Amino acid sequence: MSDQHSYHHQQLTIGMFGFGVVGEGLYQVLQKTPSLKAHIKTVCIKNPDKKRNAPAALFTTDKDKILQDPEINVVVEVIDDADAAFDIASTAMRNGKHVVSASKKMIAENLPALLDLQAKTGKSMLYESAACASIPVIRNLEEYYDNDLLHSMQAIVNGSTNYILTRMFEDKLDYRDALLQAQQLGFAESNPALDVEGYDALNKWIFLLTHAYGIVSSPAEHLFTGIQNIQSFDAIVAAEKGWSIKLVAQAQKLSDGKVAAFVLPQLVKPDNHLSFVRHENNGVVIESGFADKQFFYGKGAGSFPTASAVLSDISALRYDYAYEYKKLYHHQPAKLADNYYLRVYCSFNLMTDVQRDDFEWIEEWHAREERKYLVGVIHAGKLAGSTWWKENQVSLILLPDPLMESIDLVKLKRKSLELAGIQLHHGYGMGS
Repeated sequence: MSDQHSYHHQQLTIGMFGFGVVGEGLYQVLQKTPSLKAHIKTVCIKNPDKKRNAPAALFTTDKDKILQDPEINVVVEVIDDADAAFDIASTAMRNGKHVVSASKKMIAENLPALLDLQAKTGKSMLYESAACASIPVIRNLEEYYDNDLLHSMQAIVNGSTNYILTRMFEDKLDYRDALLQAQQLGFAESNPALDVEGYDALNKWIFLLTHAYGIVSSPAEHLFTGIQNIQSFDAIVAAEKGWSIKLVAQAQKLSDGKVAAFVLPQLVKPDNHLSFVRHENNGVVIESGFADKQFFYGKGAGSFPTASAVLSDISALRYDYAYEYKKLYHHQPAKLADNYYLRVYCSFNLMTDVQRDDFEWIEEWHAREERKYLVGVIHAGKLAGSTWWKENQVSLILLPDPLMESIDLVKLKRKSLELAGIQLHHGYGMGS
């Protein structure tokens, strides 16, 4: 029994890289949870002169003080330099240390190498905090959802874009003012492109897809954009229908077993759980075979929510927990789909900014004084192969339930439009 007992209370000695918002949050949280039997021995930082709320003896600027210290068995990495983070994580694992990371960009860009390192070294790399901060979504995908039963996932995984959209809807702010507010409150980076152009959400989606479906992919393979072109006009049109706009990461299993996955702004009806996700919160809706829908909701950013997720990973290491990547290694991994259609709303200033020929059909067409918009169906491949829908202030937003699979629907729609006497080759059917 004694052997088992000691196993349950493995002493964790932590070396930490970074002492910013999350690092300091974790330091404070660990001091309040002595039962964890985990303590931070050394913290590596870039700037030694900065004043910090912790004893000076804790800090070093020499990364080897952590990476070469045989006493340190867990390396926690909460820095924002993706290349340095990968170097730290890989060296730590090779040196026999477990790694806990919050760097979504580093994980997304180096996923195959990180999978390989975990397999070769037998060390755990845990990163719950990198996805939705306080929501335990990776652990749930890993432990609970069998691949064959997981139909779809829809998620709001970026707090700053969600905050901006909330302000645009609820306070009728325009995009620039809402972005400024998000920056002032510390929700958006000083270089906000990573957030608002969708890169951050995409990075998180890359490894969530691995845990959900066994898909190992790179950012370049995905259809995505952010909220940078969304106009106040779009918010007005959405509000007229009682809908909201969210930046949604979505994955759905198609009839051929492949998975359609993308990160795009989406019109959300009030009966969708994601419509409740406001401000900097995150939300994940998982639809599975027999359990219908589950909804996870929580703070997606900030010092303590992120630190709490790091803490939960540290805590799991006491029991030698490791991701098994069940969908990748124990199932037939899914493949990314490229043959499907999307129903979209598209607003623009000039007709010439929109590639009309890319659409299978256009079912609504409206010209208002300040701006024009259309509603139509487009093949995902047409979007993946072009950039007009991200340029010249063109705003492309998915409709609710945007995904359509079969070309039959397209043929059917063409037929019905022809019967209605609308000549498709002349352009548009006037909609309601």
